[in-house]
Amino acid sequence: MNEQSRVKGGIKEMLMIALPMLISMGCDAVMVFTDRLFLSRLSSDHMNASMGGGIFLGTLTIFFTGLIAYSTALVAQYVGAGNRGKSSLITTQTMIFAALGYPILLIVSPFVGSIFEKMGVSATQLPLQIEYLRILLMGSLFMLIRTSLSSFFSGIGATKYVMIAAFASMLVNVGVNYCLIFGKLGFPQLGIRGAAIGTIIGTIAGVIVLAVAYFKKSIREEFEVMKSFVYSKEMMHKLLYYGFPQGLEGFLSLIAFSSLTFIFHSEGDVVATAATIIFNWDYVSFMPLIGIQIAVTSLVGKYMGANDVKSATNAALSGIKTGFFYSVIIFILFMSIPHLLVNLFRPSTLSSVFIDATPIAINMLKISTIYVLADAILVSLVGALRGAGDTYWTMLTSVTVHWSTAIALFVVIKVLKLSPEIGWATVATFFLLFCTIFIVRFRQGKWKTLKVID
Repeated sequence: MNEQSRVKGGIKEMLMIALPMLISMGCDAVMVFTDRLFLSRLSSDHMNASMGGGIFLGTLTIFFTGLIAYSTALVAQYVGAGNRGKSSLITTQTMIFAALGYPILLIVSPFVGSIFEKMGVSATQLPLQIEYLRILLMGSLFMLIRTSLSSFFSGIGATKYVMIAAFASMLVNVGVNYCLIFGKLGFPQLGIRGAAIGTIIGTIAGVIVLAVAYFKKSIREEFEVMKSFVYSKEMMHKLLYYGFPQGLEGFLSLIAFSSLTFIFHSEGDVVATAATIIFNWDYVSFMPLIGIQIAVTSLVGKYMGANDVKSATNAALSGIKTGFFYSVIIFILFMSIPHLLVNLFRPSTLSSVFIDATPIAINMLKISTIYVLADAILVSLVGALRGAGDTYWTMLTSVTVHWSTAIALFVVIKVLKLSPEIGWATVATFFLLFCTIFIVRFRQGKWKTLKVID
């Protein structure tokens, strides 16, 4: 540990950036988890609708958030190159892009009902899912702006601001949701509408925290923030050229992931409930690793911008070690207390659906341990390759694996008529393959020769 702390890109430097990001992503995961936990007290349909609507919202927004989030690498590279003024200029371009993307998201709103009907969403879940998604779409601009500002602070390594904003969002979101979902403290009982409204209000709280930090005197002067509010053709071109693959990768991969969800949901209420519980725990356990991935992207980007490939490599390896420690804890929890984890979603009025779904969910949670350790390696290598600018290869590989997984699951569940547990084991196996492919790419070292900035 002492030796690692003395080298650039070592464990100590990684933890300084990664821990706040890990906590930040954990807060975001808690927000989503708590929303679904509260809604599960109303009914399984409410919980399933929030998951279905949330995944579809992610599918609609992820191209924009993915492209915007690549600014982390660009900001970091300019910091590494000693050109800090361009870091804030990149952030302005992300905000312009967010403003242009928002109307596109609103256009989709009138069509979500017919889309969900064609997807085979159950009649009892359908109206809840439509209402939830339409409200979230109205507040999606704040989600994009929060991504812009978070990416800036991640890129400069000041991840404590991202953590504080995420914590504020979580507190506001959980508090408002509790009041609006259940009608507490004099507020009306709005059910799933309250969950959506609470999510938007929580996001706004996070944006306010980040905006205050962005205009703080030290940040404002060091990064020439007040000079940055102009359109830059050069910076926008870099953002679009390197960010487009990441945005498209996220969009196409999440469509494939959404297909996984809807394949399980189309198998009836019992399998849908079991799958929703598993995807909730998968989300909660995986999101902190995304914080580590962002930290790796930031450090690798900074050192590649400074032409220090050795330190960039150290950062990637430090990310793997940090993530592996976290994943061991998740592995132990999934293996030792799956019954407790599943029963957290037990509705207030116990239904036959939940009773039948419980053993399926427990088995699927144990199967998840197949890939949780591989995730620690995967997220760090993805972060390293993106930080270095290897975004096109990352996109092609990720999309190919995700769609291959979706097709394999369809064959297992719909053609071969095998159990949901076998279907989930198939998904886990493909993610092991995913990790192996990225290990090979990283070891080849082609990413070390890429130049993103002049």
